[in-house]
Amino acid sequence: MSNLNPVLRLGAVLVLGSVAACGPRFKVTNYPTSESLFAAAMGQYQARKWDNAVTAFEKLTIDLPARDTLLPLAQYYLAKAHSSRSEHLLAAQSFNRLAESFATDTLADDAKYEAARSYQKLWRKPELDPQYGELAVATYQELLALYPESDRKADAERQIQLLNEWFATKDYETGLHYFRRKAWDSAIIYFKDVVRLYPQTEKARESYLRLAQAYDIIRWREDKTEVCTALHDRYPRDRDVIDVCGPRTVTEAAKRDTVP
Repeated sequence: MSNLNPVLRLGAVLVLGSVAACGPRFKVTNYPTSESLFAAAMGQYQARKWDNAVTAFEKLTIDLPARDTLLPLAQYYLAKAHSSRSEHLLAAQSFNRLAESFATDTLADDAKYEAARSYQKLWRKPELDPQYGELAVATYQELLALYPESDRKADAERQIQLLNEWFATKDYETGLHYFRRKAWDSAIIYFKDVVRLYPQTEKARESYLRLAQAYDIIRWREDKTEVCTALHDRYPRDRDVIDVCGPRTVTEAAKRDTVP
């Protein structure tokens, strides 16, 4: 497991690849051995000729025997070439195939991370269908579970947090839509989902505030008191909290101080 560019594992074969990139029109039939085709494919990849790279690496993934050490590399760079063509779903599928077929290979954790990133790129805005965002989170979590010592761990955790911000934004905006239309029950459901599922996000604070306002409007006093207590605990000096809930009451402070 490593963040190092896997090209370092190839040694002198890349010299041949760079020469091949400068040759005549690319044809996979010009390379009779797997080694020569792989070198040529890397040359096309380095020259940013993505179509040629995809064609060559795809052929290698079909032709190479299962135990050939070039196979995981061919699969990896096929996925990278797809990604460079913005074919993110194909990239994710290729990265996942590598991780599943070569789970103990040093590229496996990198492939899992890149698969998740590819899914993540397919969810372009928080308001859109979050299917690919959910797939991305699930794939990041697989990486963390399968490779807890991976160099990709911190990056994966960071991306999960970014995705959670998007999930929270989506639910918050839906709740706000109902809030503005005075559909209080529906608004409350979405705001409660944000604070329950994504408590560490920026939208959690805003959802708490909207909950307090909704409960105040429909005169659910006990529910508002409960939400305001949570707001005072989480954001004790926040001006918006004080505006919506008022200052912390003596009763709230006493409850906080007596909690073991």
